[in-house]
Parts: sequence; structure tokens; C-alpha cells
Amino acid sequence: MIALKNIHKIYNKDGVQTQALDGISLSIDKGEFLMILGQSGSGKTTLLNIMGMIDTPTSGDYSFQNRNMASLNLNELALFRRKEVGFVFQSFNLISDMKVIENVEAPLGYMRIKGKERHKRSLEVLKKVGIADKASRFPAQLSGGQQQRVAIARSLITAPSLILADEPTGNLDTNTTTEIMALLTEINKQGTTIVMITHNLDMLKFATRSLTIRDGNLT
Repeated sequence: MIALKNIHKIYNKDGVQTQALDGISLSIDKGEFLMILGQSGSGKTTLLNIMGMIDTPTSGDYSFQNRNMASLNLNELALFRRKEVGFVFQSFNLISDMKVIENVEAPLGYMRIKGKERHKRSLEVLKKVGIADKASRFPAQLSGGQQQRVAIARSLITAPSLILADEPTGNLDTNTTTEIMALLTEINKQGTTIVMITHNLDMLKFATRSLTIRDGNLT
């Protein structure tokens, strides 16, 4: 499903070069739940951003479902990303002045799907993550775990083939972490590929495969 070959990423700031990724090669099969462990500054978020087409490599090749991402222009890349990739972040990234259902609907708006259909699909996915009864509330009225469920619902709304999760349990307590990981595991069992980055070794039990990134290299 995903093939990264000899990926390098170098950032230039004020004349100083920082190498975030140092020749990473990685293949990910459809249906995997891949966990990538690494400390702060190891390059794990940079790797995730390249997989999600938010960032581009300095050199190397990235193919997704046998399509070379470098061959797509910016518009094609944006459309491909919206359809195929869902994102879940540590800080939830919900829009505070929008209701839960409006947050979940937002990606469909970019795809020009009409209001009634957006509403219908959003309710369905909110039911899937067990939070449909909170559809009319605002994010600030929810617990951290509930907000993360909303974020997961938003990531699922376009029926993506891949979910990228960046420390999705980093702001949650132990019990809520277990609930969220159980939810992600169930989503994975239904066929969605998940790549999650974390620094927490306790997360390994949920993965089908795990790798460690250190100083921009995978082990």
C-alpha cells in the first residue's frame, strides 16, 4: 500500500541545515496497524507528515497505492489526501466554535458534498465511535476522551484507506487511553490501515508491527 524508498528530509533555517530523516525505506501493507516509536526530535512526526502528504521529502521516492506522489501537482495531491488519508492528533484539533457534528462534517464540505448527505454520513460515523448523543454539543463541553472520539470520527468521514495518528492518547488518562486504543483497533480490524507514532512502550500491544525511529533512522 505504501512504499518509501531512501527518504531524506533536510530543513534549512537561517543557514543551518537539520537532517530530520536519513535515508528511510519502509513498506506498509494494507490492513496493518503499524506503531512507530521514538523520542521527541527523532523524526517520527516528519515521517508521518510525509506519509500524509503534508510535507515532501528532500529526496527519495514515495508511492501510495502504486502512485508516485511526486507525479501529482498540488491540487491532485490535496484531493488524493482528502479522500485517502485521515488524521488524528494529540491535541484533537477541533474547531471550538463549531458543534461536534459540524466538526465531523468539515472534510465533506471541502469535497462539495451537499448538506443533508454530510449530516447523514456524520451521524453514522458518530454512532460508529459511540458519541452520536453529543452531536449538538461544542468541543469544550466534552471530556478529552470524547473530543478524541470526535477527532477519530472526523478522520473516518471520507472512508480513508489510511489513518495517521500522531500521539492520539498523549493527553488522555490511562482508562481513556485504553478506550481510544480499543476503538482504533476495531477500526483497523474492519480493514483500515493505521500508522501511529508514540513514545509510550505500553502502546505496542495494540500493534501488528512496530518500529523504532532514532536520529532519523528506522530500526
